[in-house]
Amino acid sequence: MAHNHTTASHAPAENIAEQLAEFAMGVKASDLPRPVWDKSVHHIIDSIGIGFASHHFAFAAPGLKGIAVAGGLGEASVIGCSLKLSARDAAMANAYLMHGLDFDDTHPGSIVHPTVACLPAAMALAEVQDQSWGELIAAYVSGMETCIRLGLAVKGGFHHAGFHATGLLSHFSAAVVAGKLLGLSASEIVGAQGIAASTSASVQVFLEDGAWTKRLHPGLGASAGITAAHLVRNGFKAPRRPYEGRFGFFETHMQTHVGDVDYDAIVAGLGRDWTLLDTAIKPYPVCHFIHGAAEAALRLHEQVPDKSRIVCITCELPAATLPIVAEPAAAKVVPRSDYEAKFSAQFVVAACLLKGRFGLAELEDDALKDEATLALASRVTCIEEPDSPFPLHFSGAVSVELDSGETLTCRIPVNLGSGERALVRDDIVTKFHGTAGIVMSSERATRVVHALLDAKPETPVRKIVEMLRT
Repeated sequence: MAHNHTTASHAPAENIAEQLAEFAMGVKASDLPRPVWDKSVHHIIDSIGIGFASHHFAFAAPGLKGIAVAGGLGEASVIGCSLKLSARDAAMANAYLMHGLDFDDTHPGSIVHPTVACLPAAMALAEVQDQSWGELIAAYVSGMETCIRLGLAVKGGFHHAGFHATGLLSHFSAAVVAGKLLGLSASEIVGAQGIAASTSASVQVFLEDGAWTKRLHPGLGASAGITAAHLVRNGFKAPRRPYEGRFGFFETHMQTHVGDVDYDAIVAGLGRDWTLLDTAIKPYPVCHFIHGAAEAALRLHEQVPDKSRIVCITCELPAATLPIVAEPAAAKVVPRSDYEAKFSAQFVVAACLLKGRFGLAELEDDALKDEATLALASRVTCIEEPDSPFPLHFSGAVSVELDSGETLTCRIPVNLGSGERALVRDDIVTKFHGTAGIVMSSERATRVVHALLDAKPETPVRKIVEMLRT
């Protein structure tokens, strides 16, 4: 079920941070509707599988080493290795791994990766404090609703202003998660959000050169959120109106567009309408903005057996996404790294047309240098898709013109993994084997995924996390 909200330019009558804090205080695992519990578990499994897979790629080791050296050893586990760090450093490390492949979930309306903005802080603190799986899920759900609803309020506005929304909002969601697990009062959780407004600043300059900072953004948020919760727990005086206050979060980050902020979207139906149910799990390891076009290209693969007959390719994308995944075109057609490839509609569409698949293997160095893929990518022109349902869904279309003059077109209005096309339990298990299976045996992957699926509310988090270590 999708949630649509009307635009409201007025500040709310009640303090937003207080309403989010009161909501978080009231969330109990035993009260969660079954679909919310199941959906949460599926998304947690998905992110953990991606965390394992990231160890296979070059970015993992330098980031983990830097985090470990800057901090120090502790009691919290890092997925896929023997390293144990302090809770906030482990949260940073796990967020880095979970977001490193840009294969993690996305909420279409808010354009955030919410699980990675909540789970790393929840895992680290619940392990260190020997809390239960149910306590972790309740904190995770509280953070998910916080992150998604703050994103819904701006309708993609952070991206247009040059900010990475997940990086920004992870500070607030992690503060709520940490506050709940640390047993803070509602007033203290307000304060933790107040501090988060001063640490939240994730710029998208990484798009220029494929730098690794986007991977780190939610980890910085996890670390800052945990720190904020501990600060207020120890008497630190924090701002009370971080969102709507003068020079607060929305005013400073939305600037001239602050009048477009829909404050009502943050609290409407809070605790009754679960926005996390609209979150989509990715079937392809590329920017979600490209998913509709990628699926269209995959469907056209079989219809064009001889790819040498392709004269030109037109890729239609939602207008707001073109600056991120299609421009500048000259750079997009020759991605220099796996991360640049993930944000190149031209490369992804060409690879899908040519190979009939797009998985992690299509991001390996040899695949990025494949001459046939690059030649086809140079024939892709990206244009605005008319009447796109974006951001409700990540739609897209691909048209292929052949040397005979014939044109084949495929249009995807609702991307796979979203809305009524959401991935189900078997899909989640299959994806886990495809991600975690890069670094572990099929037998071990099966044991891990079923331990996560079968965990009870009373299961100790430490018992589960132990299975995630090497």
